[in-house]
Amino acid sequence: MFDRFIKKFFSKSHPFRTKNAKAGSGLWNFLTLVIALLVSIPILTVAVNIFIPAGDVWGHLSSTVLPEYIENSIWLMFGVGFGVFVLGVGTAWLVTMCRFPGSRWFNWLLILPMAVPAYLMAYTYTDFLSFTGPVQNLLRSLTGWGFEDYWFPNIRSLGGAIIMMSFVFFPYVYLLTRAAFLEQSSSVLEASRSLGATPLQSFRKIALPLARPSIAAGMALALMETLNDFGTVDYFSVQTFTTGIYRTWFGLGERAAASQLAGFLMIFVLFLILLERWSRSNMKIEQRSTGSYKSLYIYDLSGWKAWTSTIFCSIPLIIGFVIPTSILFEMMISNFDVAVDSRFIQFSLNTIIIALLAGITALIVALILAYGVRLNPGIVTSIGTRIGSMGYAIPGSVIAVGILIPFGWFDNTLDSWFRSQLGFSTGLLLSGTIFALIFAYVVRFLAVAFNTVEASLANITPQMDDAAEGLGYRYGKILRKIHMPIMSGSLFAAIMLVIVDVIKELPATLIVRPFNFDTLAVQVYRLASDERLAESSGAALAIILVGLVPVYILSKSISRSRKIRDKSTK
Repeated sequence: MFDRFIKKFFSKSHPFRTKNAKAGSGLWNFLTLVIALLVSIPILTVAVNIFIPAGDVWGHLSSTVLPEYIENSIWLMFGVGFGVFVLGVGTAWLVTMCRFPGSRWFNWLLILPMAVPAYLMAYTYTDFLSFTGPVQNLLRSLTGWGFEDYWFPNIRSLGGAIIMMSFVFFPYVYLLTRAAFLEQSSSVLEASRSLGATPLQSFRKIALPLARPSIAAGMALALMETLNDFGTVDYFSVQTFTTGIYRTWFGLGERAAASQLAGFLMIFVLFLILLERWSRSNMKIEQRSTGSYKSLYIYDLSGWKAWTSTIFCSIPLIIGFVIPTSILFEMMISNFDVAVDSRFIQFSLNTIIIALLAGITALIVALILAYGVRLNPGIVTSIGTRIGSMGYAIPGSVIAVGILIPFGWFDNTLDSWFRSQLGFSTGLLLSGTIFALIFAYVVRFLAVAFNTVEASLANITPQMDDAAEGLGYRYGKILRKIHMPIMSGSLFAAIMLVIVDVIKELPATLIVRPFNFDTLAVQVYRLASDERLAESSGAALAIILVGLVPVYILSKSISRSRKIRDKSTK
C-alpha cells in the first residue's frame, strides 16, 4: 500500500505537479502558506504533545480509565459502522435501483436525520423510553404489568449510544453510496440482468463491489463523527476519549494528560483516513464512460417485496427524524413559557452571531487557500492547504485542546513579561475569548468551505484568468471582480454549511467558549444533563430546523446527476 502511495505521490503525473505557478503570485503564495500554517497549529500542537511526559497523572489514567476509553471507542466504531452500513447501503440501493411505494419521496426524506444532532436523539429517546415515558406507559396499560413484571432495555448504555448514532450518521453512507450507484455503468448492470441475475444478485455481485470506495468514504465520515461525539456518550455515561479529554482538562486540570488523550483520539482518526484511502487505492475497476451516462433501468417491485422496501426505508426516517422532532415539538408547545424565554432569545443571538462570524471567516480563509492553490499548484502549497483543511476529520475536543495549549502559553508568557517589566497584568488575551472560539470553528469546519469553494473554482476556465490579466487586473481583483460573482451560489452554500455545523457543534464549544457565553447547543446540553429536557426543547428544535438548510441544498442536487428511465423491469 505505502509503496504505491509513494510512487503515485512523487510521480510526474501527480496532480500537485501538473501546473506551474503564475508569474508574480509569490505574495499570494506566501499568504496561502502562512494561513495554512496558522490553521494547522491545533493539529500540530496535539501531535507534538503526544511525546511530552505528563507525569503521574498519565500513569494513573493509563492504568485505570484508558483501557475503558479504548474499548468503548472500538465498540462504538464497530457497532456504528455496522449500523450505518446496513441502513445507508440498503436504502441507497432501494431508492436508486428499485421502484416501490414512496420510493421517489425517500430520495430526499432519508437525508433528514442528518439535521438531528446525535445528542438530541439521546435526550429525546431517553425521555421517550423511560419508565414514565409513553412507550412503557402504553406497555403497562395494555398488559397490566407492574414494575417488577417485565424487563425493558436501558437506552442509556453503550448499545443505546450505538443505535442513536447509527440512525443519525447513516445519511453519510446513504448520500455517497447513492451517488456511486447513480454513476455506475448501465452496461454492466444490464449485462447482469440479461444473464438472469436477480436484483439481490446484481446488488451483491456487481453494484456493491463497484461502490466500495464510496461506501468506505461514507463510513469513514460517520465513524469520525462517532469519535467526535460528546453529548451522547456523556449523557449515556459511556466513557470514551471525548469525555476523558473534557474531564481530564476541567476535572483534573491536567492539560498535558488531556493533550495526550487527544493525541490517542487523533491516531484513531488517522487510522480511519488511511483505511479509507487504502480502500480506494485497492479498488481499481474501470467502467465504460458511455454506459455510465445512459439512463438507469430500475426494478419494479411488487407485493410483499415492495411493502418490505417501504417499511425498511421508513424505519430510519421515523426513528432518526420524525419521532425526536415530534417529541421536541410537543414539549415546546406544552412548555412554551420556559422553552422560549428571554434566555432562549439571548442564546439564539449568541449562536447566530458566533456562527455568522465563523462562517464569514471560514469562507474568506477558504477563498484565499483555494485561489492560492489555483495560482500555485505546487506540492508545498497543496500539502499545506490539505493539512490546514483536515480539521473536519479531527474531533472538536482535539482541536479545542490544540488551541488552548498554545493560546494559554502565549497569554501566560505575555502576562509574565508585563508583570516583571511594567508592573501590571494583561490577563487572558486569547484564551477563553470569542476569538479563540471562532478560531476553533474555522479550524474544525474549514474543509467544508474549502472543498465547496475549490470545486466551484475548478469549473472556471483558466482562459478567463488569462484574459483578465491581459486587461491589467491583478490577482486579488480577478478573484473579487470575476470569480466571486460567478461562484456566488457556491459561496452562499459554503457559508451556510459552515453556519449549520457551528450551531450544532458541542465539544469544541464546551471547552473553548468564553465564561458565561452559552450557545443553543450548550444550553441544550446543560438542561438535558439536569433532566430538564422540556426547558431545552425550544433550543433543541431550533438546532434541528437550522440543520434542515444543508438537507434542502442536498435534496435539490442529489437527483440531478443522472436521469432514471420511467421504463422499469421486473
